[in-house]
Amino acid sequence: MIKIGVIGGGKWGKNHLKDFSRMNACSLIGLADPDISKKELADKHSILHFSNYQEMLPHVDAVTIVTPTTSHYELAKYCLEQGKHVFVEKPLCFEEDKAAELVQLAQQKGLLLSVGYVFRFNPLVKRLKELLPEIGPIQYISSRYIHSSVPPRKDSGVIFNLGVHLIDILNYILPQPPLNIHCKKVHYISPTNEDSAVIKLDYGSFLATIETSCCHPLKKRDMWIIAAKEKIYLDFLDQVMIRHPITVSEEGTSSKEAIRDPKIEKGSPLFEELWHFCTVCNDKIAGKEVHNESAENFMTTKLCNLALQSAQENKIIDLENGTNIGTSNNF
Repeated sequence: MIKIGVIGGGKWGKNHLKDFSRMNACSLIGLADPDISKKELADKHSILHFSNYQEMLPHVDAVTIVTPTTSHYELAKYCLEQGKHVFVEKPLCFEEDKAAELVQLAQQKGLLLSVGYVFRFNPLVKRLKELLPEIGPIQYISSRYIHSSVPPRKDSGVIFNLGVHLIDILNYILPQPPLNIHCKKVHYISPTNEDSAVIKLDYGSFLATIETSCCHPLKKRDMWIIAAKEKIYLDFLDQVMIRHPITVSEEGTSSKEAIRDPKIEKGSPLFEELWHFCTVCNDKIAGKEVHNESAENFMTTKLCNLALQSAQENKIIDLENGTNIGTSNNF
């Protein structure tokens, strides 16, 4: 059974400790946090407290890094160099070259590098991936990650903090990345970090839009998939999927009563995500072949950076070579 250590005892680190403590897929060993008061948190879970994360590494097989994004690169690189499997809360890094370096390092050393895109483990996302082949060609996708319930983060804007989840969902459910990306962002609260943004992703035969804001009065994490045979609404917060069997043509419209998908069973996405990490680590240690998702995680970082580049330059950015393909005054 894999031995796990958690780096970072903040709000989300506490959630990691809580979920690892009730798993039988791992042995929770310790918490590393320079704040000496976090020893009380470690004692609560009957684990060791380390003020220096490097001192914890000889006692564990894997770590989860639950710290500010600016520290991810240094922490993840050192842990990988020491032969530890690594789970990093999203995003992996702000810088694309550093994210690529970590992916390459993990691959060279035969280690797992996972990033905490928790929405992948929302039961709606798994169900949607199953349904996509049945609902006909996609016409367009729209999605939102909006709120104003908590102050904005100071280490990143809404693209890397909120929109990153929706970008990752699209990367997960769709077979190909977008051809190009266009983004508009605004700075009303901070001169450095955007507080609202709209991202348009061009997949050739259809478009996907992402609205993300920390200034919106509603709290929504949702998505519409508009396809030829069905229109599907997903409420990620309440874990509800509504399926609308509607077809539209010049000859007329055909529709049936909308249904709530009966196959959705509410779950705990963070628990499922951490359980998955422990399971693949155990399989890896046992010599089994496992799928390393690090390259997919790199694509999400790349798209976030291209969105920021697009907004900065007011350009549509071609994904293949990262160059702009013209100024756009229309969105």
